[in-house]
Amino acid sequence: MLLETITKFMGDMGIANLDYKSGIMIVVALFLLYLAIKKGFEPLLLIPIAFGMLLSNLPGSGIFINHAVITSSEQLSDAGLLTIFYILKPILPSLIFLGVGAMTDFGPLIANPKSLLLGAAAQLGIFLAFFAAIFLGFNAQEASSIGIIGGADGPTALYLTQKLAPALLGAVAVAAYSYMALVPVIQPPIMKLLTTKKERMIKMEQLRPVSQREKILFPIAVTVIVILLLQAAAPLIGMLMLGNLFKECGRTLRLSDTAANAMINMVTILLGLAVGASAQGPSFLVKETLLIIVLGVFAFAGGTAGGVLLAKLMNVITGGKINPLIGSAGVSAVPMAARVSQKVGQAENPSNFLLMHAMGPNVAGVIGSAVAAAVMLSMFGGQ
Repeated sequence: MLLETITKFMGDMGIANLDYKSGIMIVVALFLLYLAIKKGFEPLLLIPIAFGMLLSNLPGSGIFINHAVITSSEQLSDAGLLTIFYILKPILPSLIFLGVGAMTDFGPLIANPKSLLLGAAAQLGIFLAFFAAIFLGFNAQEASSIGIIGGADGPTALYLTQKLAPALLGAVAVAAYSYMALVPVIQPPIMKLLTTKKERMIKMEQLRPVSQREKILFPIAVTVIVILLLQAAAPLIGMLMLGNLFKECGRTLRLSDTAANAMINMVTILLGLAVGASAQGPSFLVKETLLIIVLGVFAFAGGTAGGVLLAKLMNVITGGKINPLIGSAGVSAVPMAARVSQKVGQAENPSNFLLMHAMGPNVAGVIGSAVAAAVMLSMFGGQ
């Protein structure tokens, strides 16, 4: 009897049920935790994602049941904690955009509207990766979800993927957030390859002051114009601009503070755990995942290059007044990409201060990636 009890106990241990794919994913999760904690690569995002991945790949935990269907409240207790977070997933990216809006200063974009063009050019990587994915055999919905990685906007990538290709969510999320964390590693070589030392040393004129009235009217105008043109953009653009209006109107400081701090922190935890949990070994370690990782790099590099190349053209047109480095900030990794532009520029010219100039394309990129996602959703969402 004792021997049978011991045998049963050992057979029920997680280690006895650990398959090699789950083991690989546990190692990947530990590596992401290392990058986040030791190297400081986007810890607010990578730690919950990596820990969710770790929890869901530990066998027998029952903390996440992929593709669980909940039809009654009685099933919630058996579904697993992270499964419940996963069910909430459709609304979480929009809530993150609300918080992002409350933290974002659109002043540099308003002061220099040409920055919007750089934010648009940096979406080039999205469409390059889209066509590359089509060539490799992905359907239009899957290719859209892969291409959006090039926008360097995690919430937008999750929003579009869960709408068009939910089966790819784990791979797209890991790729999108990993490359966002690696912005300081991926972008500088591309920026230096496409620019000359003389271009990197260009000093730009100080931006004009922006009035509070302009800052209040901006989110209202963007909401009306964008959603009249692209209804699919409403959840992301609407919440982004509402959060910004909370910040700029001067009448809702408590709401702005909550959205920018407590709420976005809570939602980031829930979304990170849910997304990480979806990256389970058996469904994650397939050939398609490797292709998504490779195409994600291609998309991100293409976006960086698109922004820099348009900035070079604008520099020629304006007679040398625009430093092409700010074009790389057109991807929507705010404010990391803008900081990279500042760092690379200051390395060539210590008296160069590009940060505020780069913030214009950077926040334009947030709008640009959401618009690109809405275009793809409008085109392929009904298929």
